[in-house]
This record gives sequence, structure tokens and C-alpha cells, in this order.
Amino acid sequence: MRTEDVLAAIATGLWRWDNASGTVTLDGEAARLLGLPADPVVLPEVAVRSRFHPVDWNEINGIVTLAVAEGTLAEARLRIMDEDGRVLRTVRSRSKPVENRTADGRVDYELIGTIQEIAEPQPGTTAAHTPITGDWRRSREAFLLDAGRALAEARSTEEVLRVAASLSMPGFSPDGLAVFGVAGDRLSIIGHHGHDVGDEAPFADMRLDTDYPATEVVRTGRAIYLPSPEEYKRRFPATWPLVQRFGRASWAFLPLIVAGRTMGAWMAAFKHPVSFSPDERSVLTTVARMLAQALQRAGVAESERELTTGLQRSMMPQLGPEIPGMRLAARYVPTGGGLQVGGDWYDMIPLPSGRFALVIGDVQGHDVRAAGLMGQLRIAVRAYASEGHRPDAVLSRASRFLAGLGSSQDSDGDEDPDFQSPRFATCLYVECDPRTGLLEVARAGHPDPAIRMPDGTVLMRPTAGGLPLGIVPDTDYPTTRFTLEPGETMMLCTDGLIETGGHDLDTGWARLRAILESETHGAESLEKLADLLVQAVHGPSSHHTTGPLADRREDDIAVVLLCREGDGAGCGPAPRHPVRPARRTMLTVAQAEPERIAGARQQIRELLHDWADTDQADSAVLMVSEMVTNVLLHTDGDALLVAEALGELGERRLRVEVADASDELPHKRHPGEMASSGRGVLLMEMLADSWGVDPRGEGKSIWFELYERSKRPDS
Repeated sequence: MRTEDVLAAIATGLWRWDNASGTVTLDGEAARLLGLPADPVVLPEVAVRSRFHPVDWNEINGIVTLAVAEGTLAEARLRIMDEDGRVLRTVRSRSKPVENRTADGRVDYELIGTIQEIAEPQPGTTAAHTPITGDWRRSREAFLLDAGRALAEARSTEEVLRVAASLSMPGFSPDGLAVFGVAGDRLSIIGHHGHDVGDEAPFADMRLDTDYPATEVVRTGRAIYLPSPEEYKRRFPATWPLVQRFGRASWAFLPLIVAGRTMGAWMAAFKHPVSFSPDERSVLTTVARMLAQALQRAGVAESERELTTGLQRSMMPQLGPEIPGMRLAARYVPTGGGLQVGGDWYDMIPLPSGRFALVIGDVQGHDVRAAGLMGQLRIAVRAYASEGHRPDAVLSRASRFLAGLGSSQDSDGDEDPDFQSPRFATCLYVECDPRTGLLEVARAGHPDPAIRMPDGTVLMRPTAGGLPLGIVPDTDYPTTRFTLEPGETMMLCTDGLIETGGHDLDTGWARLRAILESETHGAESLEKLADLLVQAVHGPSSHHTTGPLADRREDDIAVVLLCREGDGAGCGPAPRHPVRPARRTMLTVAQAEPERIAGARQQIRELLHDWADTDQADSAVLMVSEMVTNVLLHTDGDALLVAEALGELGERRLRVEVADASDELPHKRHPGEMASSGRGVLLMEMLADSWGVDPRGEGKSIWFELYERSKRPDS
């Protein structure tokens, strides 16, 4: 058997394209595939070129040029046209460009290869399928995979409809689509494509007993295929006049069924005749099934988002009216899963005294019960505060309230152990005097506030605290007082802002410190700062700043920023002639809390984070530690630490005072080498630029000063 006979048996033709002579040689099968009589023939290039789609011809020129340059095969898909410009079939050409050198030395080439039909039905030809089925099935499977992936990723009804409008089915792409939804006994259009605005009006709202294909599909749950206008007119004469003006040739109406319930219908309309072969019906049915599931998922997701949004809006308060001399900003970001609600909250409460209270808290858990307890606890705290109770009393009452909720649920006999288990909550309550900037803070197991000074320096403000709410009903919560100076910003946050992303307290604060220390000015800077803090945790950059812990933990986030307006403040207009403001910090170390000496050392280190000479900063930390320790060892009272840095960078003066209630003045001693104490005054004389003791009405104040200087080079 000849090679030509074998190739003809598998619908493959041979051709030779001589570019130099401008002729094309075709065998009988190649001529048939090009729409010519099935006989071997030699034709001029122009006659063959007219058989190819113009777009495909332009593409194959580039493919052949590249194949000549690379010495590879040239492969292309070509649409064959008849004399009237209609597509007869699609063929695949594989050819080898061979270089020929002419007598005058010019380099030319000829193509030698095969041409084979691809079973890809074209508009108007679907009624007559070729016996080749492999390519059709492969393209159908690829289409369904792509469509399924795109529909699965759609998260809203609008996205699902946009994906449905972009579907291009293999061989019979529709040019008009519509999705119908059922509500009671009415059928309405929820989305359409391929129609002008207003075209959907006659079908926008119909009764289910209307003589229309979509309503019948919903009533029966069976698809309807209308391959011709005559068939449409015969089966649905009442609605045919409304459809005739669109100029369509074929229609398919398919039910959208999920879990046995028909939730709507899908229409695909075609301008070219479609016979709706079994393969085509299979594709349409599969797409309808995927579309129904995608719409169902999108509907559930939208309902959850609406519920979540409503719940958040009802639980998260507005920050209330403007406060003279102060500005507020707040953010709440729920964790990524479930209903997107959790136990974090914040509140701003006007008080009878003319002051106001800021509250931030975190109920244990990220579920619906945590959100419910959070709502109850927030209302209770607001009620206690509105009665005029002091911060410590508010938290004590809130702790008893939360503990009572747990005990009452234990007695309900609820079978769900999660709803029987007690929950605790952390909370930070701050009473603010907007006139003086005085803050009174009570803390129940919550992270301490952070203070951003006008020059960008950030200090953690240690405060006395008690157990989280709800653990022990009768718990005392000591109060810490300090002043928010003009230009300073206080940040309150839940642990989600610190620890999300696999961070611990240390690395989490380091990440936030970089944001807080950034220079910001302008009326909107406080809102911008709140956004930057959230973006540092949840934005794209957060994936490059993961913490040392193995898992990237997620948690709810609540953050509140309070700024007292003044020169250099990050919440108001920038001063015309900025002057570097003083840095101040104050801390009380009680006799019963010697562990807070470490907090005092940390306060000094943070205050001197940019001091020119690090040895001087170390000296200041050492002297502060010695001074506070001496107060706790040699007196019966508490130590009050006040530190202040004044002046321009490189020329600053640090003054530190430690006051106590004892009248006994320090005196110089001469300890031996093995002595464990007695060197305090010696250290002051060696390390401080100046120091002294100031008697007071009750007690005394020991102080020292350091003058900033660049570190001297080693001599």
C-alpha cells in the first residue's frame, strides 16, 4: 500500500509549498480538505491562500519565519473557508521549511508537510459531525476543567455571572446568556449577557405558569432544546413574538438544580443553528450543574457576609462626638474563618463627670459564643461606667458579671460542653480627662498601652493589673495614673495585632514599633496610622515579616488610637517652626512589685533608643537600676521614677529623678571587693555628669543628669 493511500485513510493530506515559484502541490486528500475536488493538483499560491482565514494566514507567516530561523517544524491550526466566506472546517498543518538557494544566490524555502482535519464543529455545521472524536473530547474536557475552576473561585453572584458570560464552549459558543432565579411563584432575571440594556424587560418578572421555556424548565426540572426558530414558534407561540427580534437561531434552557431543588434556569442562545448533539447536551448540562452550585455557594457566602456585617455594625460602636483637644481612630478586623466575628471589641463611653472612657477587650475564642459574650460584656462595662464608677470598680463588677454568666450557663443542662465551659476576657479600661490629659488606667490581663511621643519615640507604658475578667469573681484591679502630653499618641490593642503571623510579644512589638515610629503629619494622619498598623499584620507585606513561631496564627484585631493635639502631634497640622519636644516617662515601682525594676530599665532604654553614645545609655540604665533598688531595700515606700530628655539631637540633656518617702539621705561608703552593695553613690560620681539629692516636705528626690555627646574614638 502506498504512503499516500495510508494517509488518505486517516484523513491526512500531503502538500508542498514552493515559495520561489509561487505554486502549491496538493494530493487528493489535501485538495479535499481545502474544499477542492479530491484530485491531485498544482495551484498558484493565490488560489490556495484564498482558502485560508485571513487571520490564520497572517499567523502562519510568522510561524514559518520562526521555524526557518530555528530549524524546527512549523505547526499551525487553520480555518478553511469556502467561496462565500463560511468556515468549512479546521485543519492542523505540520510542515518542514527547507531552504533552497536560487541561481542568483537568493535564499528561498519551500514547505513540505501534512494537513489533517480537526474535529472542531463550526457554527452552522454542528448537524454533520466527522467521525473524528478525540480532539472534540479533549477540548471539551479542557473547557469543563477551566469553567469549573473559574466558577469555583467566584465568591459572589456578580462574579459567577461574569464567569458565565465569558464561557466559550468548544465549537458552539453562545452569543446570548441569561440566568433566571425563582422567588416564590415568580421567575426573574438575575443576570444576562449579549443583550442591550432594557432587552430583558419582558422577561424580568414572570409567573411560573407563563408559556415560556424557562418557566417550564423550572416547573418540570427538565431541559428544553430548541434547535430552530420554527421549533421555538411551534412549542411556545405566546412568547415567540418577544424573542423573534433578537435574531437567534437556536436556544437551550437548562434547570439549575442543587440538592434536588430547582433554584432557577439558564438560557444559552445561538445566532447559528445548533443541532444539540449528545456531546453538546452533555457539555451544557455539566455547565448548568456547575453554575447552579456556584450560585448556591455565592448566595450562602453573601448571606454570611451580610449577617457578619450587620452583627459587626451592631456590636462595634461609633467613636461618638469629637472631643476638644483630642482625636480618636479605631479599627476592628475579624479573623479569617467562619462568620468572621469574634470576641474582640472597643468602646468610647461619655462619663457623667465630663470625662470619657476608652475600653478595649478580648473574650476568649473566635466563635459565635465569644461574639455573644463580648456583646453582653460590652453592655455591662458601658452600664457600670455610665453610673460613674471608678476604673477599678468597673473592672471588678465586670469580672463578677462574666463569672456569673459562666455559672448560669453551667446550670442550664446544655449538652454542648463548649457552651458549658467558662470563658474569660482581657480588658483595658482608660478614663481620660480631655482638659488635662490625665489618664487613669485599670488593666485585666490585657497588653499594656504604648505611647508615641511627638518625635516618634515609642514607649511601652507599664501599668498595674489584675487577673483577666471572669476567672476570680472578686478581683482587685489597681489603677495607674499618668498624663498624655500634648503631641503624644496612645495605642490600645488586642493581642491579635501583636501575635498574628507567628509572632510572640517581643517580635510583634518590634514590627509595630517600626510603624508607630514613622513620621506622620496632617489631619488624616491618625486614620492613616491605624490603616498602616492593620496592613502590617494583614497586608501583603505581612507575609514577608512572619514571626519565629512555626504556625502563622490568626486572631481578631482591635486597635484604638488616642492623640492629644499639640505641636508635633501626629493627629493635627504640623507646626510652622517645629521644636524638638521633650521626651518624658514616669513609672512607679511598689515595694510589692520588685519585678518592675526590669520595666524601669526598659523604659530608659526605649527613651534613649537613638542616644549618640550607647555607653552613656548603658550607664543611665545601670544608675536607674541602682537607685530604684536602693529605695526598695532601704525604705518602706515605693519608688517614683521620672525621666526627661531635652534638646536637639546630639546635644540633649537627660535628667532622671527617683523619689521616695524616706528622709534618710544617701551617703558615700567604701565597700570591699567582695561586698554586694554600697556602690550607688560611687557609680553616680563616676558615670553621671552631675547628680544630687533634693529634700522634700516628705521624703527626698535623688537625681542625675547626662549630657549627650558623640562616642569618643579609642585613644
